[in-house]
Amino acid sequence: MDLALGRSQLYLCHGRIIKGNMKTRTQSKKVTKAWLHDHVNDPYVKLAQREGYRARAVYKLKELDESLGLIRPGQVVVDLGSSPGAWSQYLRRRLSPKSAIGGGAAIGELNGTIVAMDILPMEPIEGVCFLQGDFREAETLARLEDALQGRQADLVVSDMAPNLSGIESSDSARVVHLVELAVEFAQAHLKPDGALVAKLFHGGGYDELVRLFRSTFRAVKAVKPKASRDRSSETFLVGRGLKLSSRT
Repeated sequence: MDLALGRSQLYLCHGRIIKGNMKTRTQSKKVTKAWLHDHVNDPYVKLAQREGYRARAVYKLKELDESLGLIRPGQVVVDLGSSPGAWSQYLRRRLSPKSAIGGGAAIGELNGTIVAMDILPMEPIEGVCFLQGDFREAETLARLEDALQGRQADLVVSDMAPNLSGIESSDSARVVHLVELAVEFAQAHLKPDGALVAKLFHGGGYDELVRLFRSTFRAVKAVKPKASRDRSSETFLVGRGLKLSSRT
């Protein structure tokens, strides 16, 4: 759930220093132009377009899956922060019947269960149960329980990320909070031998989150996929096997 920076930047424009506002807007335009240039020429963007995925982020999960063997037919998987749906698309293909050439089908019978959740809307994906809402709220959790039909998840994946303000201490706190929520969710809904994949960023709070994962899971691995942009500080923590003391 990569939320745009533009909305939060509007708050930085309040005040009477008109010259400062103009400078902020000029810098914003330059950043946007540079980002668009990099995005259009990004090989993962082009690959996603060719393969029918909604976002380049799919290749981060694909690399984690291929290197760690996270996804298998028959699993129950929860995708937190799923919009626009690229990770759910990949999950759908991995849990689909195998074709004669070994590729995952994007339509047809689904061998497993995928529940996607986000506060933002998401275009439908065949076989994926999408719940729009905040999983911290009782009504959304009730809908989740209904979708899971009494089963616990084999895998929880979280690509959640907050709106960034540019204030490092504030942004770090927001990232920490989202990862903590993902861990709490996994503690409540994950099988004892299940796994959690969560995105975080190097900087303030990183060591704290690694300690949280190590206190929650028997095995923890930090991975920066090749599909993550070089200048990005994002990393993915993978925790496997809940410790008995961490169950809620």
